[in-house]
Amino acid sequence: MALLVRSSASKDAELLVLRQEVAVLRRQHPRPRLDWADRAVLAALAQLLPRPLRMSRLVTPGTLLGWHRRLVRWRWTYPHRGGRPPVVVLIEQMARENPGWGYQRIQGELLGLGYRVGASTVRRVLKRLRIPPAPQRSRTTWRQFLRTQAVTMLACDFFHVDCAVTLRRVYVFFVMEVGTRHVHVLGVTAHPDGAWTVQQARNLLLDLGERADRFRFLIRDRAGQFTEAFDAVLAGAGIEVVKIPPRSPRANCYAERWVRTARSEVTDRMLIAGPRHLRTVLDEYVAHYNRHRPHRARNLRPPDGGDAIVTVPVAGLVAARIRRRKVLGGLIHEYERAA
Repeated sequence: MALLVRSSASKDAELLVLRQEVAVLRRQHPRPRLDWADRAVLAALAQLLPRPLRMSRLVTPGTLLGWHRRLVRWRWTYPHRGGRPPVVVLIEQMARENPGWGYQRIQGELLGLGYRVGASTVRRVLKRLRIPPAPQRSRTTWRQFLRTQAVTMLACDFFHVDCAVTLRRVYVFFVMEVGTRHVHVLGVTAHPDGAWTVQQARNLLLDLGERADRFRFLIRDRAGQFTEAFDAVLAGAGIEVVKIPPRSPRANCYAERWVRTARSEVTDRMLIAGPRHLRTVLDEYVAHYNRHRPHRARNLRPPDGGDAIVTVPVAGLVAARIRRRKVLGGLIHEYERAA
């Protein structure tokens, strides 16, 4: 309405001012960046201009027409329901889940499922997916080795704690049963030499008892505390010692992860007076860790918990009596149903 009451002279003056402003902006920004809203408005309004005036716009007429065609194409675009054929998905799945399978092995497995595919087709699909041939895929990595041998494997390591007043550094030696995540704290000392570590290996075999026959490997680093006598004690029980590569703590990831857990939940949250105090604290914490603390790798079951978890309806929590037990003076709490 405001434009209708204005005179033609004022409109012409405004157009001249706007053109001058556009000229200034073009000198400062030769190639302005337009978003899709700007493109939509320019494509729609430019169709109303005479052809000679279209040549002096920010973009060429061909660009405007291209934007317009793109908007029309988006307006009438239907959802794409295509995808890779099921056979391609199966080939990729079989190749990744079975590193030792070659082209003909995958071809035979697909034939058993009712898909007749040539070995050359399998090779072409895997090459397009950048999956190498079987000899290169079948190389065992540390992650695959640890996963497949978890039930029969032990992992050990040291970690240190600095005492509160004396700043004396105390070392803790522990062993973890990787399959169940059960932790054995074998000893605490300020001088972990080779003879002391050998004695802790003997103590481990005593703790395991008859269960020592279940384990075949023990993962350790290359620290000087682990001597040949340490390896010989375990070899006598049928446990082979596997040394991780130098400066590769991730190869002993299970032990390193427990060190982080113990630090964040206990030793970093309290002051340790000495070796005896540290051993008492760790004994109580390890009992909580093995019997009560849920573990994600065990479907939120504790290391010493059973395979099944008895659950109750959420509505039953109203009438249930929950009992809390303090661990380490209330640093950690355990919850259980009252009898």
